[in-house]
Formats: sequence, structure tokens, C-alpha cells
Amino acid sequence: MTEIIKEVITDGKYVELKYQVIDVKTDSILTEVEFPLGYVHGVNEVLAPAVMKELEGKMTGDTIEVPIDCNQIYGPRDESLVIMENINNVPEEYREVGTAILMENDKGQTRTFIVTRIGGDIITIDGNNPLCGREVLFKLDVLTVRDATDEEIQAGGKVEPGPDVGGGAQLPI
Repeated sequence: MTEIIKEVITDGKYVELKYQVIDVKTDSILTEVEFPLGYVHGVNEVLAPAVMKELEGKMTGDTIEVPIDCNQIYGPRDESLVIMENINNVPEEYREVGTAILMENDKGQTRTFIVTRIGGDIITIDGNNPLCGREVLFKLDVLTVRDATDEEIQAGGKVEPGPDVGGGAQLPI
């Protein structure tokens, strides 16, 4: 009888997974990866440290759920970063919900603001991270666990042959 040995996630293993980020309060999916995310465990940290820690020891086919308090990652919401402005005072290219606007303060510091609402003549632009103040659940499906190649360890992820462009460097996918 042949015994199938499943590989577990440890440092130096190539891992592919799919995940969803679910808002605990509304049970709505905030983010979902369309294509598997591949990385070399212990070489690069592609998700929040708490999520990476929970992946340790998991195997192909496992599904895990990791609760994350986004206040610990992004801090509490700062209402002073929410700007409500007459839409006529905002350039037309920024008048669409979801548009990201890079702003700079008088000290030269930059922050990305996102147009979150347009109601009548008022546009709302928010400089808080969209996950700020939320509790979310990372739901991850482990699709692949195997030994990483030396090339993948060096790159931090899967290396695919690309078109021959005359000596260009290979990059992780």
C-alpha cells in the first residue's frame, strides 16, 4: 500500500493559495483574489504577519480563517482625514467614486485619498485606509505546497520562463 505524504507549509516551501477578506460586521467580501497567489514561505511576507503565522503547518486542501483587527495594522479611523467638498471645487478627473488621489501636505508628506461618495453637489474624499476601523476575516484556501526550487527561493516566488528579450532579468510572478 502506498502512503501519500502531504507537504506542510514551512520555511522554503512554495505555496499557492486563494483568499477572501470578509468584513465581520457586514459579512461582505471586501477583497477576493482572482488568480492564485504564489510565494515562498519564510522568504517573503505577502500577507499580514498574523496570517503568515497561521499558515505554518497547513497542507494542500486546508482552509483557514484568521480574524484581523485592522486597527492594529492601520490604526483607528481619523475623521480629520475625511474631506467633504463642493464637487465644483474638485477637478473633473477626480469626480468618480473609487478614484485615488495622491495629496501632499505642506511638509512634503504624501498620502493617498480615495473618493468614497458623491451626493448632490458634495464629494467625500477619505485619507483613511479602507480597512481602517474594521474587523475582517481572512479566509484562505491552500492550493499547493511543495519544495521551492533554488530559483524560486532567490526570487521569492514562482519563476516562469518569459519571452526572450535579450538578457532581461527574471522576476517573480
